[in-house]
Amino acid sequence: MFSAESIAWVSLSFWGGLLVLPWLPWCTREVLNASPGKTPSLTDLTVIIPARNEADVISSTLEGLYRQSSDLKVVLVDDNSTDETSAIAAQSRLTRLRIVRGRPLPRGWSGKLWAQDQGMKFVDTPLVMMLDADIYLDDGILRSLVKKKQQENLNFVSLMARPRLDRFWERMLMPAFVYFFKLLYPFSLSNGAYRRFAAAAGGCIVMDTEIIPAIGGLEAMKTAIIDDCTLASKTKNLGYRTWIGLTLNVQSQRPYPNLWEIWNMIARTAYTQLFYSPLLLGLCTLIMGIMFVAPLLFSLFAGPIAAGISLLALAIMVSSYLPTLRFYDRNLVWGFSLPLIAVLYLAMTWTSAWRYWKGETSRWKNRIYDNKSLDA
Repeated sequence: MFSAESIAWVSLSFWGGLLVLPWLPWCTREVLNASPGKTPSLTDLTVIIPARNEADVISSTLEGLYRQSSDLKVVLVDDNSTDETSAIAAQSRLTRLRIVRGRPLPRGWSGKLWAQDQGMKFVDTPLVMMLDADIYLDDGILRSLVKKKQQENLNFVSLMARPRLDRFWERMLMPAFVYFFKLLYPFSLSNGAYRRFAAAAGGCIVMDTEIIPAIGGLEAMKTAIIDDCTLASKTKNLGYRTWIGLTLNVQSQRPYPNLWEIWNMIARTAYTQLFYSPLLLGLCTLIMGIMFVAPLLFSLFAGPIAAGISLLALAIMVSSYLPTLRFYDRNLVWGFSLPLIAVLYLAMTWTSAWRYWKGETSRWKNRIYDNKSLDA
């Protein structure tokens, strides 16, 4: 059996190592916000929006696009909605909005990719934007994104939307979602030349249209559950340059009114991140326990040496979370909840695994994908 002191040393080594990694995965330095000044035209861009039962948010999403440019070309694919999504969208002030009634979902496709694939048929511009139906763009952010792409000779740029932080569980868990995502997909490495590291935020992507046929079309990744990072990986493997960053000017309108809604959102892809491997799930559980749970427990209940080491590990842990909390203007006291947050995220991951073992790969928007319908 390992002693509390030895486990505490391992935990401290983890956190100390994370703190000094040259790519600083805990940092928030990759940021793009809307900026004033002369900005590029948007006439070379087409926006594709897959929308399924988005009546509550689609009006705001389209209004945000209108504020970027009133004649922006937008293709909204209504993915077999059962609400008033199309009717509400048709009232938009956008002059070049096309609403496409989506065809039934074929077996072997994820719904979002199927809708985007249908939208691509109406793209005749050199740039295409993949925008989720719940994303609101503040004034000028789309031009800033296109400007960055052009000035830095990038082929694929994406921004992670600011999550809603109105309710208790949103304030507690959603900044941590960004924090954990950056640990899994370090932005600095993803933005570099390393082809093994690629990441994207699927809610807001602008890229060269030529990328889609170059990767074999969206059909080449039609089963992908984590479609944004899959697209970034395929793009980067072909030698294209990608970039991902944070912003306060791309905002998610998706509400998470209770813990169960966030739980299902995380469980939708958590086990996919582990390649559906029980071995990796066990390893993840062990590492999360050593990194997040042990420092708190040992600082309270272990002997003086183990407690001292654990307090130092706990301090580094909380410190690594503070940049994310500051970025979203959250009370820094939330940093001390990180051990509990980690336990909740681990439980969500086990829920994802349990559903997979029962035959369910993913569920979203009233669709359940079984293990046979998606070869994930």
